[in-house]
Amino acid sequence: MKKLCVLSFLLLLFSGLLVAQSTVDPLPDPVSNNAVAMLKVRGQLLLYSFMGIGAKKTADAVTNTAFSLDAKEGTWAAIHAVPGTAGRIGAMAASVRDELLVFGGYVVDAQGSMAVPDVGLYEPARDRWFREADIPLAVGDSVVGVYRDRYVYLVGGRSNADLVSNVQVYDAEKEKWSQATPIPGTPVFGHAGALVDGTIVYVDGARKNPSGNVPRYVASDECWMGKIDHHDPSKIQWSKLPNHPGTARFRIAGGGSDKDQKVYFAGGSDNPYSFNGIGYDGKPSEPSPVTFDFNLHTGKWETINENTPDPTMDHRGLLVTHEGLVLIGGMEKDQKVTAQVVLLSKEPKGK
Repeated sequence: MKKLCVLSFLLLLFSGLLVAQSTVDPLPDPVSNNAVAMLKVRGQLLLYSFMGIGAKKTADAVTNTAFSLDAKEGTWAAIHAVPGTAGRIGAMAASVRDELLVFGGYVVDAQGSMAVPDVGLYEPARDRWFREADIPLAVGDSVVGVYRDRYVYLVGGRSNADLVSNVQVYDAEKEKWSQATPIPGTPVFGHAGALVDGTIVYVDGARKNPSGNVPRYVASDECWMGKIDHHDPSKIQWSKLPNHPGTARFRIAGGGSDKDQKVYFAGGSDNPYSFNGIGYDGKPSEPSPVTFDFNLHTGKWETINENTPDPTMDHRGLLVTHEGLVLIGGMEKDQKVTAQVVLLSKEPKGK
């Protein structure tokens, strides 16, 4: 009888997940490499998508449009576009103090991409943007995390000069920037991770080719954990982690949950690529089907699903909700930019 009750509960749970997924509208337009965040506004959970690149995957397909999703109704609404002369890819977004912040990223033209220092604060209640203090070192493709609902960390990334080890910290209360303990490992961009309860976990990304030959960038397999000093948010104690499950290395979707005490990862590709999904080695990149997490309670990696259906890559994050892991947009097989909103289970397959 006990086993039957457990089975019934699981069936109800997963049927609920399927219903939730089927009732969520796709984005108004396909988009990839979009910054994502979520925030409660007047008691209602809203999910946000900022900028990114459209279906053509060309420089003129980069957009500054922004949308919010009412999690209860499952419908998207256009909000005021992100300010600036052009849209961006590789930007970072975070919710802080009942507002949303969007950091950096790259503007793209026919000659290539340029990292920008822009920081925009979005006020949902009034659908208004404000300019905040510029990032000291303009970067894109950093890992972003929030500590104590005040300090926003930008971990590593790519500047206009090179890949960086900087950990740049924005104090949302004082509206000032500072530098924290840099990452000790190889500088990377397009890595994935999150900040959970004072601990930063990040994995992989692309690093400069140590041989100096083509391709310019190759996949990194380094995984790191950093513990923020409770008395000094600029001090981080870094330690290396063992390799995670699966082989994805670049632009995995990453996100964390203080409640779960886990950092979750999904998709990504083992072949670092440019904004069009074609690898720096000239070969088309394809998404990984592995979904996994790092459990801060046990200090171990956990495989959630080795064969996630319809995997995606080219993400700037995933959003962790009570119902599951939410992926917004991205690139599907054959580098197809999608408008789909996908809900993945947080529980290992078969449990």
